[in-house]
Amino acid sequence: MRFVLVTDAWDPQVNGVVRTWQHVTREMTKLGHDPHVIHPGQFKTLGAPRYPEIRLAILPGKGVRKQLDDLNPDAVHIATEGPLGMAARKWCRKNNIAYTTSYHTQFPHYLRQYFGVPKSLSYKFIRFFHGKAKHTLVPTPQVGKELEQNGLDNIVVWSRGVDTDLFHPNYETPLGIRDLPKPIFVYAGRIAIEKNIEAFLKLDLPGSKLVIGDGPPKASLQKQYPKATFVGYKFGQELAAHYAAGDVFVFPSVTDTFGVVMLEANACGLPIAAFPVTGPIDVVQQGQTGYVYTDLKQAALDALQLDRDPCIAFASRNSWAKCAQTVIDHLAVRPGRAKQPAAIEQPKAIKSAVA
Repeated sequence: MRFVLVTDAWDPQVNGVVRTWQHVTREMTKLGHDPHVIHPGQFKTLGAPRYPEIRLAILPGKGVRKQLDDLNPDAVHIATEGPLGMAARKWCRKNNIAYTTSYHTQFPHYLRQYFGVPKSLSYKFIRFFHGKAKHTLVPTPQVGKELEQNGLDNIVVWSRGVDTDLFHPNYETPLGIRDLPKPIFVYAGRIAIEKNIEAFLKLDLPGSKLVIGDGPPKASLQKQYPKATFVGYKFGQELAAHYAAGDVFVFPSVTDTFGVVMLEANACGLPIAAFPVTGPIDVVQQGQTGYVYTDLKQAALDALQLDRDPCIAFASRNSWAKCAQTVIDHLAVRPGRAKQPAAIEQPKAIKSAVA
């Protein structure tokens, strides 16, 4: 099956959307499918407001149309509501081709927080963008419930995965972390206002705070919270080793739809401390893999008492192969096209359509 993913989030961005689709397309390739990715790196771009590192394609309609015409895909999935997503949606609608979408980002919350846009207006756009899709894939039941309450009725719950060959507790503690006072409370992800990271940094906790990630507020937060250890972005085994060096993973966001980092931390043996909001309430098994409380400090202290084995076991049940299969099972495959590959071939490199 020739599958085209259209996404406004791709390398070199570091976030859950990019990580999720990189894993899903790799798993599809392993199964013998033929995924192609249309992404901002193929177009002229400009920086997103307040986040210049997030590049948005400038007037990509003609380029997207050409790529989709040339690729003649068996199935199209639109991952984001940005310029590329809008162009792909327009192509599908014009050519009477069914498509699927996914909902990754709580735009109604962000737009109200940053620009004062009423949620009612944001949800009107969400209904416009996703309403004609065959399915809209969402990461948790709670996200699906919120969208259904705001007028969408094509929801499929689509969880996330973790690579347990990479993320596990059996790593040597990195040199820069060995001398930190225990226990170590860890945050990993983009450093941004909407991630609510200060709710973590302000906590009066024993031991140390370790911050893995980067973003515009990093320099000012380092000055404001000099006792916290900021190590920047880490990837692969280095990231896993930093997780494994910790004792509790603190997830302070109140606007994420899932939080792949929570599964990664669980796989490395860390219980989660989070607020009882969308994302954590569907990911954290209360009293087993973490705690969700309105009092984040108490959640962190209680999580510190939990055993690591249930965290590791829970993560092991959430594979990227399972995640990818959910996508495959719900694609809008064009009539007369094969959904399953004719035969399993040697893995091929994931392609990006060339403008």
